[in-house]
Amino acid sequence: MISASFPSLLQSFFTDRLLRQRQASPHTIAGYRDCFRLLLGFAKERLSKMPSQLRIEDLDAPFVCLFLDHLEGNRKNSARTRNVRLGALHSFFRYVALEEPAQALHCQRILAVPNKRHVQRPIDFLTREEIDALLAIPNPSTWLGRRDRTLLLVAVQTGLRVSELIGLNCQDVALGTGAHVRCIGKGRKQRCTPLRPETAKMVDAWLRERAGQPADPLFPSIRGDRLSRDAIEHLLAKYAHRAAQTCPSLRGKRVSPHVCRHSAAMDLLHHGVGRSVIALWLGHESAETTNVYLHADMRLKEKALSHSEALGIKPGRYRPDDQLLAFLETL
Repeated sequence: MISASFPSLLQSFFTDRLLRQRQASPHTIAGYRDCFRLLLGFAKERLSKMPSQLRIEDLDAPFVCLFLDHLEGNRKNSARTRNVRLGALHSFFRYVALEEPAQALHCQRILAVPNKRHVQRPIDFLTREEIDALLAIPNPSTWLGRRDRTLLLVAVQTGLRVSELIGLNCQDVALGTGAHVRCIGKGRKQRCTPLRPETAKMVDAWLRERAGQPADPLFPSIRGDRLSRDAIEHLLAKYAHRAAQTCPSLRGKRVSPHVCRHSAAMDLLHHGVGRSVIALWLGHESAETTNVYLHADMRLKEKALSHSEALGIKPGRYRPDDQLLAFLETL
């Protein structure tokens, strides 16, 4: 029996496994595609082989580790991004092990490459003052300004992912009593997110001006097609830079679509909304995911500290009683 080549296995992985069997979302397909683009480019440089000439044996565990080091060292990817790329490679080699049992041991060595541990930093989010400063920047006298201001308000109030914002159509907005927006999030789960009265009023005005068909994007580009992820990130960064002139706390803070999402969650938490409800609001798989917001909220920790009693210990300072110990203390 003739074993399948690497190019045919990679093509069938996308067409058969991801698209037909798993019916993966376009975002998943794009993420896996980008991973293999980088891998094939790295292989061409290191092995001097065109992608169509590669064999499964060329992509062994040491080579995969070199590729992951390249992502971190040369492309300056974070450990988190490295782990995402490794997850795509693991998924492919699990497929290869099933399709080509003779390659099972080769694949097992790659599947044994572990994720890299990384520091869990506190999440970034915007305070109410920072949100107000950001919303004050778009010019309401222009079409772009009205679009951007409505988009920013929907983003920070609903906490939608950037892909969900991009995917919103005019028909996904329900106004009147119980105003909300509908979206399809991760795992193809459809959810509805309520709109505050002021948000619903602004979205209503925008829909009237937009005058689009039901299946048209809610927030189109100036050409009428959907905004890209890069376009939304760019306009957020632009407005945040300008808002920092009147709101100094925004200086040095990277404002991204995900920061807007975190801001919505923190606002709910500050108003006493439980973690399980926040998880439902954001479309999280588990309420445990919302623990990051508890860790990031210094006000909750300060409130807890205010309920504790002082220990009554007098302040003091350690003074070594030996010259050698005194020297070590200076290091």
